[in-house]
Amino acid sequence: MTNPIKHVFFDLDHTLWDFDKNSGLTFEKIFNLNKIEVELNDFLSIYEPINLNYWKLYREEKVTKSALRYGRLREAFDCVGITVEDETINHLSEAYIDNLSSFNYLFDGTFEILDYLKDKYELHIITNGFEEAQEKKMVASNIKPYFKTVTNSEMVGVKKPNPKIFNFALDLASANAKESIMIGDSLEADIEGAHKIGMDTIHFDYKDAHNGHGYKRVTNLKTLINHL
Repeated sequence: MTNPIKHVFFDLDHTLWDFDKNSGLTFEKIFNLNKIEVELNDFLSIYEPINLNYWKLYREEKVTKSALRYGRLREAFDCVGITVEDETINHLSEAYIDNLSSFNYLFDGTFEILDYLKDKYELHIITNGFEEAQEKKMVASNIKPYFKTVTNSEMVGVKKPNPKIFNFALDLASANAKESIMIGDSLEADIEGAHKIGMDTIHFDYKDAHNGHGYKRVTNLKTLINHL
């Protein structure tokens, strides 16, 4: 049977762009610049789950963009037991976004798989990330030219897993669900969201933490070659 897939949609953060690594380096840089004295690994171990929870609330329309940016830092510093003034929190939240794209580590195999796919399919991005930050990341990491379209949640007014963002992305790409596949790290936002509108999916489980679901799954980007 011939492969019906013509369009491959990728998530960006935690799928192609190594968010955790780049984020950690960004915090190291802005803490040094602003003389914030905190053990980086202690901070990151507390910040990362807090950040994921804020993104879940953001997807569910329960917090605003500004509340996410402030709240994740305020909560993390409070949990670490470091007193940081609100003015400094707001400055750090801006400095974090400004500096995030100065580090551009991609997951192992990103360029290899994009080079393999680019002549076989049209490639696209669907991201819940903030528009200005995502554009900077893609340009600075040299992956922007691979993608025909980029859909972010701020363009659409809703976030994955809302079907509206997937339908918007399909329209922008002149694609239909049956000839499209979504690849992403989030079971809820990427995989279940795309599956609900009829797209095929591949879960990028880079932490190898979810092997009990029924979706296609890879733990290394290079093994996408076995599915596409």
